[in-house]
Amino acid sequence: MPGSSRRLPTAPLLAERADGLSPAFLALLAGEDLAGLTVLDVGTGRGRLATAVAPHCRRVVGVDLDPLAIEQARRAAAAMANVEFVVADAEATEYAVWAPDAVVAHLCMSDAIIERAGRALAPGRVVAFAAFHTDQWRETGRRSRFAFDAAHARDVLEAAGFEVEHVSVEREVREFASVEEGLAAAVALEEKWKADGRWFHYIKFLEEGGRTLTRSHLHVKARRR
Repeated sequence: MPGSSRRLPTAPLLAERADGLSPAFLALLAGEDLAGLTVLDVGTGRGRLATAVAPHCRRVVGVDLDPLAIEQARRAAAAMANVEFVVADAEATEYAVWAPDAVVAHLCMSDAIIERAGRALAPGRVVAFAAFHTDQWRETGRRSRFAFDAAHARDVLEAAGFEVEHVSVEREVREFASVEEGLAAAVALEEKWKADGRWFHYIKFLEEGGRTLTRSHLHVKARRR
């Protein structure tokens, strides 16, 4: 399985653009001819991926369950005539209503999303996503429900009628000299992790001598058979 893995002492986690998108994932999309196609951006959030791919395709539809995020996305893309955003549950709505030629997603992926993409896309069309890898924040002892490993991603995609063309893992492990450094690195996540119970486990990990924080993404592209 192609991929990259680096251990860094103090560098920022994962090489990202200012909008938070991985250049490696965008390069994967750039290898696909999207001109003239309708792209469905599942779990669009504030519309970062939708606005990134909009200049390269005919139409983009961004879907998210969060109405506040959709409002932010609409403001960010106000000058883009070929982008629209819809409040909808991507795990409960059938995608045929938007007639997509491709389905993309960034950090929002599930079996239900892949299954719906398989039902909506015609043969030869593409689904591509950057999902949390199962190693993401492994120091907290809890994986995201959106996390995938390569084997499971392949199994679900193949069952939904896709042929997998690309799978890679982009991973970085940040190392710390002290508990204080470890806490400082995760301060932006403290509120969220306290709410979902991860903060206690991360503190325990640091107190017991752990000195790492892992960020890991799975990049996948597959084509409908």
